[in-house]
Amino acid sequence: MLYNKFSTYLKQKYGTKVYKLPLNLPVTCPNRDGRISSKGCIFCGEEGAGFENLPNFLGIKEQLKLNSRYIGKNYGSEKFIAYFQNYTNTYLPLEDFKRHINDALEENIVAVYISTRPDCVRDSYLSFLKEIKLSKGVDIVIELGLQTVNYHTLKLLNRGHLLAEFIDAVLAIKRYGLESCAHYILDIPMDSMDDVIEGARILSALGVNQVKCHSLYILKDTVLGEMYKRGEIKHVTLEEYIERAISFLEYLDPSIVIQRLIGRAPEERSLFCNWGMSWWKIHDSIERKMTEENRYQGKKFDYLNGRALDGMD
Repeated sequence: MLYNKFSTYLKQKYGTKVYKLPLNLPVTCPNRDGRISSKGCIFCGEEGAGFENLPNFLGIKEQLKLNSRYIGKNYGSEKFIAYFQNYTNTYLPLEDFKRHINDALEENIVAVYISTRPDCVRDSYLSFLKEIKLSKGVDIVIELGLQTVNYHTLKLLNRGHLLAEFIDAVLAIKRYGLESCAHYILDIPMDSMDDVIEGARILSALGVNQVKCHSLYILKDTVLGEMYKRGEIKHVTLEEYIERAISFLEYLDPSIVIQRLIGRAPEERSLFCNWGMSWWKIHDSIERKMTEENRYQGKKFDYLNGRALDGMD
C-alpha cells in the first residue's frame, strides 16, 4: 500500500462507496469580518473554498437532496458524508449551528465533516457534536485549516492564528472523542522541504486522524495574486511538489488517512493552478514515482516514543 487512501478507508469502514456532499452555510470568517482581521488570508478568494457549492440560501435538506441525487446517480453511492465545507462553520452562533447539523442527519448520512479554523473550536460546540455522535451513531470529523506548521509563514499568509491554536484544537477534539483532519499546503514558496517534513512529524505526534493535501493555487483579485503578478513570489516546480508530497507521506504516521494528494481550483479565476495540468495526472505521477522508488507512507515514521533510547533496554 502506497498510502492510506481515503476511498479505501471509507469502503472498509462503511462497507460500500461513500461520497462527500458539500454543504454551504450563510457564514463568514473572523479573519474577514473584522474580529481578527478584515483582510482574510492572502490566498483566499471571495467565495472561500466552496468553488462547486450550491448557493447558501438553499436549506441544508435541499442541498443534500440535490447533491445526493446527482452524486448517487453518477458515482453509484447510497451512503454519504455531510460536508460543511465553506468558510468557518463553527463561527456560527451555537443554536444556528445545532439546527444546521441536525438538518443534515438524514438516513443515508454516515458521517458529518465540518470545516473550520483552529481558533474557532470551542467546548460548547464539541460537547454538542459528541452528543450527536453518541445519540445518532454518526462519525464526526473536524477539518482544520492549518496549511503550514511554520509560524513565520502563517503570519505572512495572514492566517490570524499560529501553530499553538491548531495544537489546542486537535487536543480538544480528541478529548471529546471526535476526529480531526488537517488541511496542509505542501508547496508554499516561503516553506522549505524541512517545513513540509516537520509538518508530517507534528501531525503524527498529535495523532491527527486525516490529512488533506493541497497545492497552492493563486487566485485573481487576492493579495497573493497581486504579489505573484509583481514577481514577489514564485511557485515551486511540479517536480518539487511531487517530491514534497512523497517526503511528507514518508514521515507521516501510516494510520493517518489521506483524503487527497492535491487539490484543484477554478481555472478561469486562477493566475496559477496545478501547473496547467489536470489534478489526476499529478496524482498519478506521485503514485508512479512512489512505486518506482519503493517509497510509501510511514517509511520514515521512526521518530516517536523515545526513539533515541531504542536498544538501551
